[in-house]
Order: sequence, then structure tokens, then C-alpha cells
Amino acid sequence: MEVTDRHIARVPRGNLRVPRAQFAAVWRAAEQLNQDSVLDWYAGAVVTTCRWLAAATVPSCVGSYELAHSPVTQRPAKAYEELIEAEALAADNLALRRPRLLTSRPGWCEGIRNTLAWAWRREGPPPVAIPDTIESSTA
Repeated sequence: MEVTDRHIARVPRGNLRVPRAQFAAVWRAAEQLNQDSVLDWYAGAVVTTCRWLAAATVPSCVGSYELAHSPVTQRPAKAYEELIEAEALAADNLALRRPRLLTSRPGWCEGIRNTLAWAWRREGPPPVAIPDTIESSTA
């Protein structure tokens, strides 16, 4: 998926606790990583989480479009502050609740947890590398 300025402009204001430009750079970098490597579960988890935080529409399995589902609980609901916090708490325990993901989707749990920790809790570095110029200009 190509992340456009229109996608970024539509991210609900309360869904991010990091600068919008940084979020955009992370989302775009994750989309590129995900496109470059089909087997990168970590990048896929970052993409899935960013799409949900952004309330983006994504292709459905039947060929139409739908709102991105939440990455842990798979709720078909638009992200909003209380739901994001609940999803972040669920992400903290995802590997314990679903240990098979650690081997069947290596990096998936970490990608979701790291993205929510960074974008929502402002903890840790961005979940994927972004150009230094973007990080320094939004600090």
C-alpha cells in the first residue's frame, strides 16, 4: 500500500502521541520493508498496527475495502484512544496468550508491541528505521 499525504492527514488526532511526520515516515518505511520481504513478520506487524492507528481502509478478502482491524484482538473497529490503550495492554501479553505466534510468525508480537509502545506510549525508538532528517526535524 502506498501511504499518501491524504492517508496521513486522515489519522485521527488523538490516535498518535508522536509527531505526525515521524509516524508517516515509520509507516512508509514499514510498508516498503513489508513489500520487499514477504516473510518479514515484524514489518508486517508494524504495517498492520500503523494502518489500524491511522484508521486506514485496506483491501478485504472479498475484493472490496474495509477498515483495518486491530492488530491483536482483530476488532473490526476504528481506532480511538480507549481502544488503543486496550490494544496496547493486549499486545504486552500477546506472546504469553498465543505462544505459537513466536514460532509461526517470528517478529509479529514484537512488531505490534514496539509500534504501540512508540506511537501510543512514547516509549522506545521508532519500530523501524527512518531517515535521521525526519527524526531530528520532529524532535
